[in-house]
Amino acid sequence: MVILDKIALALTVIGALNWGSVGLFGFDCVAFLCGGPAAALSRVVYTLVGVAGLWCVTLLFRGSEEESGQPYTA
Repeated sequence: MVILDKIALALTVIGALNWGSVGLFGFDCVAFLCGGPAAALSRVVYTLVGVAGLWCVTLLFRGSEEESGQPYTA
């Protein structure tokens, strides 16, 4: 799961940077690179970032024991 966590975190950071550029400059990097906001590739990227964000919510509720490989005994 650690690899999946890192991939999800990287996608979430990419999404945050994209939204930051939209908010500050009105420039959507994903749409620019993928052929517009309605292009199929853009929609795939937006969907992956959204799913990654949901996955990262689970990181908030995990104990430090799980990350270290020790059994979780709440």
